[in-house]
Amino acid sequence: MSRAFLLVGLTGGLATGKSTVSAILRSLGCVILDADALAREVVEPGRPALATLAAEFGADVLGPDGALDRKRLGALVFADPARRKRLEAITHPAIRDRFRARLAELEAQGFAGIVVWDAPVMIEAGGYQDMDRLVVVITDAATQRRRALGRDGDPADAERKIASQMPLADKAKLADHVIDNSGDRAATEARTREVHAALLADLRARRAKLAAGDP
Repeated sequence: MSRAFLLVGLTGGLATGKSTVSAILRSLGCVILDADALAREVVEPGRPALATLAAEFGADVLGPDGALDRKRLGALVFADPARRKRLEAITHPAIRDRFRARLAELEAQGFAGIVVWDAPVMIEAGGYQDMDRLVVVITDAATQRRRALGRDGDPADAERKIASQMPLADKAKLADHVIDNSGDRAATEARTREVHAALLADLRARRAKLAAGDP
């Protein structure tokens, strides 16, 4: 436990409102490391992962400008679990490398606050086991489907994406803290602030251990 910051995993499911919680935590002073943002970086034109994706899934996953057509690729992998696993095998190592590099930068800077790793498939990929604390954002099934449909517009596609993910109830069982985002933003913000206060208490305990020289 040499690093001074508290590493918190933040995950949930499609359309549960994880981005809302992430934004609130950012406003409270947390450093947010966004897996989706890193995922976009590792498949930028010229990156090795993009060439591997084109070779694996076909040149059709590239747009006219040579950039990844994420919607086309998503349509291919969400319908086929084996292809989704292949996609993850290509992109996840590169994402993990960038994530670890960013943690090393923060450690070198002596950052001593809360770092939030915002990742949608953290539990499925096993990365949650490396977190100091795990926060899972949930909603009720009807709210999740309504929001997913509002985002995508295709009921079959929304159902397929939800079905491809680990059930929210199973994710919640692994969490240190659960944030139910089924209600309005005010309720979600109040609960997020409660969780943030608990995380700050954990951070203070961590600092005390470090100051005492405890491993």
